[in-house]
Amino acid sequence: MTSILTNNAANTALLNLQNTVKNLDKTQSEISTGLRVSTAADNASYYSIATSLKSDSSALSTISDSLDVADATLSTATDAMSKISDTLSKIKNSLITAQTQGADRTKIQGEIATYQAQLKTYAEGASLNGQNFLSVDSGAAGFNATASFVASLSRSSDGTVAYGTITFDKTDTKLFDAADQSGILDEVDSTTTGSFTNADGTTETATADGKSVYNLDISALTDEGADLAMINAYQKQVEAAIKSVTAASSVLGSTQSRIESQKDFVDSLTNSVDAGVSSLVDADMNEASTRLSALQVQQQLGVQALSIANESSQSILKLFQ
Repeated sequence: MTSILTNNAANTALLNLQNTVKNLDKTQSEISTGLRVSTAADNASYYSIATSLKSDSSALSTISDSLDVADATLSTATDAMSKISDTLSKIKNSLITAQTQGADRTKIQGEIATYQAQLKTYAEGASLNGQNFLSVDSGAAGFNATASFVASLSRSSDGTVAYGTITFDKTDTKLFDAADQSGILDEVDSTTTGSFTNADGTTETATADGKSVYNLDISALTDEGADLAMINAYQKQVEAAIKSVTAASSVLGSTQSRIESQKDFVDSLTNSVDAGVSSLVDADMNEASTRLSALQVQQQLGVQALSIANESSQSILKLFQ
């Protein structure tokens, strides 16, 4: 039946054309944005997952930057430790020279005092981003004996986010402590004992009591056996300090190695997360361009089909001529 009120062919052609235009608009949006899922309306599940992953990726990037700062801070401390170890060796050598009878201990003490000042300067200068692991003040408000660095992020199945840290105890690395002088270099040594054998075969002993490596002073000591034994005790005290500084350097070095390794892992994980987001929401540009060409042809054919369907109604007029 031919009707002048309803043109079924035109309606069908119009519906097909509208669907084609809709798909064409979506494909053009994909090409212009590079995304096949740009809003929750496109795919609610993928959009939700991608949003969470993007948040994690951003957090991981921040963690990576934080690890860079931590690595630089520890590197600064490690470099200072190397300088301090060399300076302690110079103090030790000066003390060996001072054990020689007739040595000018006042002049030697002048050299040692210069080295002692350098120890303090190196330790206090080993600061970056407000962090110093060599020179501390344990009595200061807000002081935390544990150095902590955010190193990882994990998301549980219920969406809860947890952060992991890399830590070490500053007590193991502090050389100076302004609060109680309990650092490796400013702590008073009451245990290290030295000895010296006199010409008559008698042995003199002395304990480095009341002095630290930072404040030992040999300028008033003489060639007497007890004084030479004291110098020997100071020498052993410096040797012990060198061992302690080496151990502290190992703590810093191992922590720095962990941070560098963790940073590599975080960077790799960030790339994996970004790849996951891409697979969920990014448009396949090859596929989109091919689909665009096909839809443009379909649009042209749809326009022609609609035109033909509309013209078919005009033939009814010929029946009344």
